[in-house]
Amino acid sequence: MLDIKLIRKNPDMVRADLVKRGDKEKQQWLEDLIAKDVEYRQLLADMEKMRAERNVITRRISEAVKAKDEKAATEAKKAAAELPAKIKAAEARVVEIQAKVRFYLMRLPNVLHDSVPVGKDDTENRVVRKWGVEKTAKEFGFEPRSHVDMLAALDVADLERAANVSGARSYYLKNDLVLLDMAIHRMALDMMIKKGFTPVLPPFMMRREPYEGVTDLADFENVMYKIQDDDLYLIATSEHPIAAMHMNEILEEERLPLKYAGISTCFRKEAGAHGKDTKGIFRVHQFNKVEQFVFCRPEDSWGMHEELLANAEEVFRALEIPYRVVNVCTGDIGIVAAKKYDMEAWMPVQKAYREVVSCSNCTAYQANRLNVRYGKVGAEGKEFVHTLNSTAVATPRAIVAIMENHQNKDGSVSIPKALQRHFGKDLITPARKG
Repeated sequence: MLDIKLIRKNPDMVRADLVKRGDKEKQQWLEDLIAKDVEYRQLLADMEKMRAERNVITRRISEAVKAKDEKAATEAKKAAAELPAKIKAAEARVVEIQAKVRFYLMRLPNVLHDSVPVGKDDTENRVVRKWGVEKTAKEFGFEPRSHVDMLAALDVADLERAANVSGARSYYLKNDLVLLDMAIHRMALDMMIKKGFTPVLPPFMMRREPYEGVTDLADFENVMYKIQDDDLYLIATSEHPIAAMHMNEILEEERLPLKYAGISTCFRKEAGAHGKDTKGIFRVHQFNKVEQFVFCRPEDSWGMHEELLANAEEVFRALEIPYRVVNVCTGDIGIVAAKKYDMEAWMPVQKAYREVVSCSNCTAYQANRLNVRYGKVGAEGKEFVHTLNSTAVATPRAIVAIMENHQNKDGSVSIPKALQRHFGKDLITPARKG
C-alpha cells in the first residue's frame, strides 16, 4: 500500500508512475483519492473548529448563568444545540471518506524503480543476461520429446487418472519423479540454509485480513482458493504467510535482515490461464516450491534484490538448465513489486524460454499494509521495513526443464550431478508398470 504522506508530498511523481503503467482506471483512482483526501483534511479542520466553538459556547453559557443574563444564556444554548448534529454528521462523513481512501490505497500499485522498462506486456520484458546453451535437435542428435510424452513413456506420472479425480491441471507423480521432486526440494533448501536463510514450513491457509496485506486484491478472485464457510484461503505461495508472520510487529534493526526459506505446497486457480499449457505439469493447480523471503532496511533492499536473484540463478546452474533473466516491464509487473526479475528456462521442444522464477523487491508496499516496522531498541521513530521475495525453485517446472534438457536418445533422463546425492542415482529409466 502506498503511504498517503507520499501522495500528499509528491502527487505528480505518483501520477507519472501510473502513466508509465498505462492503467487509466488507476490514474482516475489517484485523482479521486487526492480529492477525497483534501475533503478529509478539511473536515478534520472543520471538526476541530466546531469542538473549539463548543468549548467557547459552554464557557459563555456558564458565564451568562452566573451573571443571570437569561437572554445571553438562551442564545448560547441555542447555538450549542446545533453543534452536536453538525459534529456527528462530519464524523460520519470522515468515516465514509476514510473507507474510500483505504479502498484506493489498497488498489493503487507500488511506485516503480526507475530501471523498470516501459512496455505493454511480457513480450516487452527486457533481457538482462543468458546462461547455458539453447539445445535443439542439432545439439541433441535426435528430435527431443516433450515432457508430456516422456511422463507416460517413463511411467513417472498419471495425468489421466488425476483428471478423473481432481479435474484439469492435476497430476499424480510416481516412481522416480516423486524422488526427483524431493531431491530438487532438498538441494535448493540446503543451498539456502548455507546462505543464512532460516527454513520455515508455514501454514497452508490464511485469513483474509493478513492475506489482503500481501497481495493484489484481484488475486482473491483469480488465484486463491477459498475454504467454504471459513475465513480461510489456501496459500498461493509461502511468500504470503511469511510476509504476514511479523504483522503488527516492530523488528529490532540489529536483527535485520531476516532471511527465510519457505517450503510449501502452493495452490492456484490459474483462472487467467485458460487454454495455456493444458497438457503436462508445467501449469498446475498444486505444486511444491522453495521460496526466498527477506525483511530488511530500505537502504539494503536493492542490493538484497540482486542477491536473491543470484541465489535463484545458482540453483538453476546447479540443475544445468539454460536460462535467461528478464527485467519485467510496466505492463507485466503487477501492483505489489517496485521491480521484478523473471528467470526463464529454455524448453527445447517449444524452442522458447518459459518462466521458472519470479524475484521481486516490494519495497515498503507490503510492510505498510501489514504494519511491519523496524527501529533501534529504545530509540524513537520507527520506519516500515522493505520486503523481498524470490522463487528458489518450483519443482514441477524444474522437473519439466530437467526432463526436456537432459533427455537421452534411448528415452532416459540424465540427472544433474548436483542432484545425484539427493536422488540416489544418475539416470531415470522406464519403470516397471503397475
